[in-house]
Amino acid sequence: MAEIVYRQYIGESDLPHIMSLVQTELSEPYVIYTYRYFLHQWPQLAFLAIPAGSSVPIGVIVCKQSMHKHVANRGYIAMLSVNKNWRKRGVASTLVQRSIEVMKQHGVDEVVLETEYDNVAALALYDSLGFIREKRLYRFYLNGKDAFRLVLPIPPEEDQDALYVSTT
Repeated sequence: MAEIVYRQYIGESDLPHIMSLVQTELSEPYVIYTYRYFLHQWPQLAFLAIPAGSSVPIGVIVCKQSMHKHVANRGYIAMLSVNKNWRKRGVASTLVQRSIEVMKQHGVDEVVLETEYDNVAALALYDSLGFIREKRLYRFYLNGKDAFRLVLPIPPEEDQDALYVSTT
């Protein structure tokens, strides 16, 4: 199995690869401005998976992180796509985990996303990562399909000082 290198988004030169992967593998169409909305504001939350020795990404994740209703620091997975020939190798799982780790460094309280209600592979992936189905969204997508909104609650990091107990 070929080694896969994971790296963050580095700029506009990555955009054609990201767009190609997403347009090929996802059912929802996006215009270039949608990609730029996420990539320009949260470049640290976009990762690409590239086989060693290649320059063509085979996987991508695009996310954002912002305050939700002035209460929760919410991460959002907007797009996750892996080339069909590279699936079942842990690429999607690694992309999700890397983006969540960056979100944690910035105090995320929860991570949410939507996926088609009948996307068995995506639902299995997110179930394995601890996401729970919050609700079904009827006719959510342009193609008329329903979606599930999935949520991953992120517990607060334990304060190491609070773990210290004085015995004197």
